[in-house]
Formats: sequence, C-alpha cells, structure tokens
Amino acid sequence: MQRSQKTMDSFLKRDRTESEGLEGATSIYVAQSVEGSTYDDLIPMVIDDDNIEEALRRVVGNGGAPGVDGMTVHELEPWIQTNKGELKSLISEGRYIPTPVRRKEIPKPNGGVRKLGIPTAKDRLVQQMIAQVLTPIYDPTFSESSYGFRPRRSAQDAILKVKEYYDEGYIFGVGLDLEKFFDNLNQRYLMNILRERIKDKTLIQLIKRFLRAGVVLPDGIVEATEMGSPQGGPLSPLLSNIYLDGLDKELESRGLRFCRYADDSLIMVKSRRAAERVCDTVSKFIEKEMLLKVNRDKTEVGPVTGMKFLGFRITRMKGRTYVGPHPKSLEKFKKRIREVTKRNRGISPERMISELRTYIRGWFGYFGVSDSKKVMEELDQWIRHRVRQFILKKWKNYRTRVKNLVRLSPQYKKANWGNAVETDWMRKIRRASGSRAYWKASQYAVVNQILTSQWMRGQGMIFLLDLWKKRRETVSTATYRTVCVVV
Repeated sequence: MQRSQKTMDSFLKRDRTESEGLEGATSIYVAQSVEGSTYDDLIPMVIDDDNIEEALRRVVGNGGAPGVDGMTVHELEPWIQTNKGELKSLISEGRYIPTPVRRKEIPKPNGGVRKLGIPTAKDRLVQQMIAQVLTPIYDPTFSESSYGFRPRRSAQDAILKVKEYYDEGYIFGVGLDLEKFFDNLNQRYLMNILRERIKDKTLIQLIKRFLRAGVVLPDGIVEATEMGSPQGGPLSPLLSNIYLDGLDKELESRGLRFCRYADDSLIMVKSRRAAERVCDTVSKFIEKEMLLKVNRDKTEVGPVTGMKFLGFRITRMKGRTYVGPHPKSLEKFKKRIREVTKRNRGISPERMISELRTYIRGWFGYFGVSDSKKVMEELDQWIRHRVRQFILKKWKNYRTRVKNLVRLSPQYKKANWGNAVETDWMRKIRRASGSRAYWKASQYAVVNQILTSQWMRGQGMIFLLDLWKKRRETVSTATYRTVCVVV
C-alpha cells in the first residue's frame, strides 16, 4: 500500500525506515558465495576517497537528467570538493537522508508506461559508491545464466547463449513476464537477503532509506514507496539481481537451461509439454516463494523461434540457426528513422545526417551480433531512399533540383551546365525533378545514380552493412588469432 504526502517537508520529517519486525527472520533464499562469507564494517570502504572519486567519474560519465533539486551531474565535482567531509560524516554516522526521486514515465511500444525514478545527482553518487562496494561481493555468486547489469556481460552474450541452447535441441521456451517487477519488488524480502551477507547495520539502514525515499509525482505530490525499487539509480540493477538470484538458483537446481537479463527470463526445454509444465511450476515458485506476480497473459510458451527476447529473435533456415532483430525491433527502428528523415523538419541535410549517424551507430552497437546480412542490406536501401527524398524536398523548387542533380551528375561538369543539351540523361533528370511525389522521385534510377551511397558517405553517412562487415572481419580476425595461440 502506498500513501501520499502533501508536501516535501512533511515527507522528509517522517521516519520512513522499514519496520524491524522481520530483521531476524530467515529469508527464503540463502545466498551461497565464498563459503557463506559475511561482511561487516563496509561503510569505511563506501566513503573511501578512491571509491568516491571512481563513483564521481562514473556518475558524471553516465550523464542523465537532474533530480528534484535541479543539480546536474556536471555540478557534482565542485560540490564534492566543498562537501566531501560532510558527506562522509553523514554516511558514517547514519545521518544521510536520500531525497525522493523524480518520477518520469516512458511510454512502452505495446502500451502502458515504464516508471523511472530519477534520483538527485548527490543520491546517484552515493548509490554508485555503495554499488561499487557490493558488486565484488555479490557478482561472483550470481548464476552464469544471469547477464543483466553485470561486468563483462551483455544482452548480446545472452542471445548468443540462447542460440547455442537452440542448436543443442532446446527448441521450446518459456518467456517469463514478471508483472511490474521493479514496482512490485518486496522490500522486506530483499532486505532479509541482504542481511544474510551484509552485517554492517549502517549500510543496511542506508539502503533501506534509498528504497523508501519516495517519489515526486508530476503534480508535485510526494508518494511513499513501501514496495519496489525505482528504476533509474545505479543501485537498482544490482538489487534486482540480488533479488532474482534465488530464481536463478532454483532453475539451476532443476537442471534447466535458461538466460536471464534483469527481469526478462527465457527458459529452454526440448518439448512443448515440458515447456507447459515448467511454466506452471516455476510461476508457482515465483509467486509463492519470491512474493512476485507472473503476468500469465504475457508469458509466452512455445517454439523459441516465435519469441522476442531482448529485442532479438531466433530463426532456422537451411539447417542453420540465425540471430536477428525481432520484427517489432525493426519497426521501432524504422519509426525512429522516419522521425529523423521527416521531409517537413526545419533542419539542414547535414544535421539530419548527423542525427542518423548517431542513431544508426547506437542501434548497431546493440543489434550488431545479428547474423542476417540481408536485413542490413534491406535497411540500408530503405534508409538511402529516405535520405534522397529528404534532400529532394530541401532543394525546394524544380530549377534548384535540376541544377543540383546536374552539378552532382557523373555525366556533366559544373562548367558545362549552361551548354547542356537535351539528352536522354537530361530528360530523366527533368522528369525526376518535376515530380511532387518525393518518395517516388527518390526511387528514380537517375536519382539513385547521382545521389549514390558513396556520395552519402562523403556527406558523413554511415551504413549498417559497412558496420556489419567490419564487425565480421574483426570477429574472424580475433578467432583466427585465438586458434593460432591455442595451436
């Protein structure tokens, strides 16, 4: 249950720490790591100067919007130089009080919103300091099948592991959907897990305060957070992995193949019947033992090739398994490209190409593990048409389009423009320039032959196929070197 407070002051004055009634209780899952080691006196590590400097570097490097106090991450460095001593004292004496996070709602492609909590820059710094101390303690104990928010692991590693399992015959899957995991995370359950390893009561109290810091809604009302862990802070991903590690250990004890990235899990088995049985028993475990809710409507059971996992999909053709972007991911990509290359945007072609370059490079950075060369070729072709129709529209009138196409044409030199005769080539240019249907005009052969991909590269464009080939060459070279070393 959540309660709303009318003012920030009244909320901050209230004791928002968790009830200690369950502090000594045994949690459902006992973490197994380093022979059950426990850790005390961690606060000195948290407020160590080197730890603070590293946290500051990461927070500033990550950027992000300011919280409710309006301080940007770029103001953190001068602030910490003046207030480092006071900050360390507040933390070590257990007097640091986090500020409520700012609520930001991000629309989801399939409807609904994702609720983000944007902490203040100072709270982000402290969370990062804590995460840097806790990560070396917990990360070595996590499952090998957990890929989200972990050092040297990524979503790409997860989907490649799914491909490996598929080739081993695990062709049916259970795509679990945890309903609003970050909103419904049980804080008492999480704190009991933390207490099993972390014996530093000051640190435990500080983590509780971050969980209970509250949320400032768009209308200014401050809402208490007695459930969940707001997304948006550096500490939240680690806490989610600590919470869900119990699920990983349960799946491992059953001998199941699976991949988990944060709250997205895909369990792989060899038959539909096994998938249905696993879905039922695992869902019951999650709801009864982990105090979470499984969204049965969105949980998928069936062939892995029909599922979307982390934006990817697995396909099987001619005896080979392929990884590629899911159709929904491709549609999202195209939607963004359409926005950037919209003809009536009041920006120059140079700025449009700059925005395209940034987005394409970022998209490929995620989906570059795809095996499909054809997908990259088709997307590039479509993007080139979008660029051409944008440029034709920016050239505004018929005479300008004719002049610019002739100037760029391989058949003519600029000096010959005034004496150009009515050739077949010129008729094609005039016909394309006279079309008011810019998308259709961008598909004319003469326009394609003038505004070529090579010309676009000269304007700063990058193409997916070029990036794809380069990545394949890099991977092949690395593999070859590895083989040589082994031999």
